[in-house]
Amino acid sequence: MDMSFWTGVTGARAAQQKLDIVSNNLANVNNNGYKAKNASFSELVRYNLNAPEQENTTLSTANGAALGSAQTDFSGAALQSTGRSMDYALTDANTFFRVRNQSTGEVLLTRDGHFHAGEMANGRFALMTDSNQVVLNTQGQPVYLSRAAGAEEGTLDAGQRIGICTVPFPTRLQNVGDDAYMVRAGDTNNPITIAQNAGMQQGALESSGTDVAKEMTNVIEAQRAFSYNIRMITTSDEVMSTINSLHN
Repeated sequence: MDMSFWTGVTGARAAQQKLDIVSNNLANVNNNGYKAKNASFSELVRYNLNAPEQENTTLSTANGAALGSAQTDFSGAALQSTGRSMDYALTDANTFFRVRNQSTGEVLLTRDGHFHAGEMANGRFALMTDSNQVVLNTQGQPVYLSRAAGAEEGTLDAGQRIGICTVPFPTRLQNVGDDAYMVRAGDTNNPITIAQNAGMQQGALESSGTDVAKEMTNVIEAQRAFSYNIRMITTSDEVMSTINSLHN
């Protein structure tokens, strides 16, 4: 395949992947605690001209691009006051609420602190997420609540503390949906530990980490990059067609 075709195809694919990531960020602009992803790209091939492959020279060329990674930005976002006693916002970067999926038993991490009082199988009420995942305390047990009959909200039982956790390498976490993350299987160097003196504000929620102005700029960049790469493919096709007609 002609290198110009290859470069155009891989560039268009990379631009489309960036647009998908940006679209997802914009779709979650109103989701509490959502953390935006940033696309980074790498060159597929780089080789030296008129020199051995291993030699480091200034005369080199590259062909094509690919999505290297889509890293999540776990820095803190603005807080919105709700006045609701069961809303909690984390004020420090790289800290998470630790929750447990009741169906699978998996321990997950989230920044979304919009909780409610949910009934457990044992008849007691505990703090839960919107997707009914149980919020865990510092000992890894459910955060139980005292709740008046018919009341929508409750108060933490005496001695209960919400377990705020952290990990050494947050960018290595796996996104599992519902603004939740988990440590990748086999990643023993990224353990979940209790965050000491972590900041948390009751009666508030963390806004989405999506910067609309930045993402709209990214949309324009991705659209133009896609258009330019398609133009490269079209031009290459015209050149090849002209060459073939000359040979005939």
